[in-house]
Amino acid sequence: MGTATFTVANFVTFLRLCAVPVAVWLVLRGQYIAAFWLFLAAGLSDAVDGWLARRHGPTRLGAIIDPVADKALLVSMFVTLAVVHVLPDWLAILVVFRDVVIVGGVLALSVLGQPVVIRPLAISRLNTVIQIAMIAVTLLTMGLGVAWPILDLVLLWTVVASTLASLGAYLWHTARGR
Repeated sequence: MGTATFTVANFVTFLRLCAVPVAVWLVLRGQYIAAFWLFLAAGLSDAVDGWLARRHGPTRLGAIIDPVADKALLVSMFVTLAVVHVLPDWLAILVVFRDVVIVGGVLALSVLGQPVVIRPLAISRLNTVIQIAMIAVTLLTMGLGVAWPILDLVLLWTVVASTLASLGAYLWHTARGR
């Protein structure tokens, strides 16, 4: 893994991280269509920086800031959409709780001197895709002023199931010693 700090991939990731407060601000102002487009651009930037990192080699900095940017965007959107009463607050709490348990577990194991290998599980990747879909659909439907209650309900419970499954899988893998 490369040690370069200033790569194009890392710059794209940094821009995605900078999009987080802007996306939050747009939602707080009720600018859902603008937030949707920014969220979509941030999602595309994740694909672009991943492609660049694979093509030119990943860096240590990129390995740290890429997941931070991803989580910052998703968690911020869930919390903000709950604050403006678009998503249920308990859903935002569940999403944040899962991430806090995982990050807290990694930090605790590191402090205890346990080797920590961070590899996303398949269920975690699926959970992220479902969460992204929910945020995108929510921003779009709010912006267009349309309601798709069945889709909203399906996405809501799919996010709940995948979030709980992902948390359980991480706990299971950690308890087994990976």
